[in-house]
Amino acid sequence: MPTPSPAAWPIRRLTPRDRAACADLSEDRGWPREEHKWGLLLAAGKGYGIDDPAGGLVSACVVTEYGPHGRPELGGIGMVLVAERHARRGVGRRLMRHVLDAAGTAALTLYATAHGRPLYEELGFKVVGRSEQVHGRFTPGGPRPGTGVRPATAEDLMSILRLDEEVFGTDRTHVIARLPAFADLLHVAEEGGRIVGYAAAWPNMDTHVVGPLIARDTRTAQALITSLAARTNRPLRTDVDVRHEELLSWLRERGLTSGGENTVMAYGVPDLPGDWTRRFAPLTVAAG
Repeated sequence: MPTPSPAAWPIRRLTPRDRAACADLSEDRGWPREEHKWGLLLAAGKGYGIDDPAGGLVSACVVTEYGPHGRPELGGIGMVLVAERHARRGVGRRLMRHVLDAAGTAALTLYATAHGRPLYEELGFKVVGRSEQVHGRFTPGGPRPGTGVRPATAEDLMSILRLDEEVFGTDRTHVIARLPAFADLLHVAEEGGRIVGYAAAWPNMDTHVVGPLIARDTRTAQALITSLAARTNRPLRTDVDVRHEELLSWLRERGLTSGGENTVMAYGVPDLPGDWTRRFAPLTVAAG
């Protein structure tokens, strides 16, 4: 009897117990293991995977849903991976079609690499933007931003959630409320007793990833990054919307270098909701 193709093997929901298997799959494709990030995504989002009868995962991805509970308005797709031994056999396409069917009427978004973009375009995703990853040792200097920045407290959480929904365009409480436990640093920018920006720095391998980064303007974003950088001895990494040219230039002046670009894509909507002028960097490109 012929052995079924991996593209026909059943798709199941992943859980936080699959974190190590997902990290193994990342490593198989030459990506960092990123177990800390996988833990957040599998707890806050919906993971989908295909098991290999020989052990491990053939494929995996995670969808992080945003909006009212039970009626998501937007889903961020990330960590779409197929094991090297099963690549180019239709597995990734089948998993993505499953995700599209499961999303129902919710719009979808993802950050596509050059390798993955042709598949997403074939499935109906449209380009809506670009982001540039920058990384390196942050060198302080230059004019000191004037906005007051301080570590966030528990009392700030509701204000952070309100600002985040206003800027992101839909509710993502179930993700942002996890930041105090997930991130090493969470700072807010305050003016006149009102929070006008916030940013987190969370550990990923040997770096601190800055994200989310939401701020009233570029000067406020600079103040938040400067404050975070002063409290870590790790290199920084972040993914900045390329429309924020002033911030990207400033980060290069501060010692960060480009690690390449991703294409932001959307399915089911002509553009992403919210206010991009105040949305400087995502929590992670894996969550949209």
